Amino acid sequence: MATNPETLEIPKPRWIRVRAPASPEFARVKKLMRAKKLATVCEEASCPNIGECWKHGSATFMILGSICTRACRFCDVASGKPKPPDPEEPQRVAEAAAAMGLRHVVITSVDRDDLPDGGAAHFAATIRAVRARLPESTIEVLTPDFLRKPKDALETVIAARPDVFNHNVETVPRLYRRVRPAARYYASLRLLERAKELDPSITTKSGLMVGLGETMEEVLQVMDDLRTAGVDILTIGQYLRPSKQHLPVARYWTPEEFAELEKAAKKRGFAAAFCGPLVRSSFHAEEVFARAR
Repeated sequence: MATNPETLEIPKPRWIRVRAPASPEFARVKKLMRAKKLATVCEEASCPNIGECWKHGSATFMILGSICTRACRFCDVASGKPKPPDPEEPQRVAEAAAAMGLRHVVITSVDRDDLPDGGAAHFAATIRAVRARLPESTIEVLTPDFLRKPKDALETVIAARPDVFNHNVETVPRLYRRVRPAARYYASLRLLERAKELDPSITTKSGLMVGLGETMEEVLQVMDDLRTAGVDILTIGQYLRPSKQHLPVARYWTPEEFAELEKAAKKRGFAAAFCGPLVRSSFHAEEVFARAR
């Protein structure tokens, strides 16, 4: 009987191991999120760094609910029919960020293809609410691609003046149909390019996963594409399979290979590059932004 590669499990190497979250600060952050009725990508996407980040009082807010209108084959966020945006959510995010004493606030969302503007106005409202509550803090947004939405969707977000505009390309072009069937690689590139055109002073950022079957040459080409689009910060991490319903890991890249990727990114002129097995887009976001500046 032939073996289905989609069901194969490759043992995790030693450098992937993470400790279970168990600290007083972790419990405090979790309690705060429940009290404010907020979602975080840390929980919804099963981030392996949740213990470390929450231990240090940091979290990535996920606005517009916890139900995504897409079903990317790498992502653990639930998909389906989401509820209408909560008009009180921006203020609750600002209150939670203030309670946590955040100096760098990271805000992301699920994809909301059901909304006319893809959720852009809600992003802008959240940025303004956080800015009013924490005027000295920097703000980073990680947005969807606003695919097939009016051009002013991106303009709405940029006009709210986030310090960092982040949108992840996630993988190499050849794997898009398999990994991100509802997305388009060159649309994501153009989104990043337009963000810089709309506000040349903004720091742009993107990231991708490795371990889905891409080659080193393909990853290097993505780096070149991102630099051509004017992207300032790059993050690269190892894809980890959330469940057996998701794509399997094709292979685990070694720490030495990640070091090679980071070296290649710096050679290409990225203001900052953060590459490693457990790196995620918002992992140590404050420090990476400071490095870029």
